[in-house]
Amino acid sequence: MSAGPGHGTGRALLITGAVGVGKTTTADAVGDELEERGIPGAVLDVDALRRAWPAPPGDRFHAALTLRALTALSAIHLEAGAQVLVAAEVIEERSARDAYEQAMGLPLTVVRIRTPRELVRERLRERHALDPEGLAWHRDRFDELTAILDAAAVEDVSVEQVGSPRETARAVLAAAGL
Repeated sequence: MSAGPGHGTGRALLITGAVGVGKTTTADAVGDELEERGIPGAVLDVDALRRAWPAPPGDRFHAALTLRALTALSAIHLEAGAQVLVAAEVIEERSARDAYEQAMGLPLTVVRIRTPRELVRERLRERHALDPEGLAWHRDRFDELTAILDAAAVEDVSVEQVGSPRETARAVLAAAGL
């Protein structure tokens, strides 16, 4: 593998947080920022990797499938010269970090995005304007995940989501030392 941006090896960034905090938007903006800086990398769409049905019993969010697909996709991008891999994913247990680091094939930094509750609720209202049941589930899930993530402390660093996605991306990169 070629040398990463000032660290001698490549890096993996996993952006985590509760539903609606802007994980995927931030991951995309991190990718844009890395591209502008000339750092070879890839943004891996974990939501697309897990989009399959039906879910197997006991694995509602397709964790096993997600890790298998992430392993394959990461290897392809690393082989093509990526130095930084970026993904957005909810990790509810600290023990899952090792599996994601292994799947991505690089030293992993987990960055938690924190977004004010009222801003998330506004986003969810817009996202689920025609789906009141989905809105209720996501509102409840935000509160539930926030509590789970607070207790689990899976992140290496946290970044407050303020301003534009690009500003948040720059804060993520700075917090991760990139």
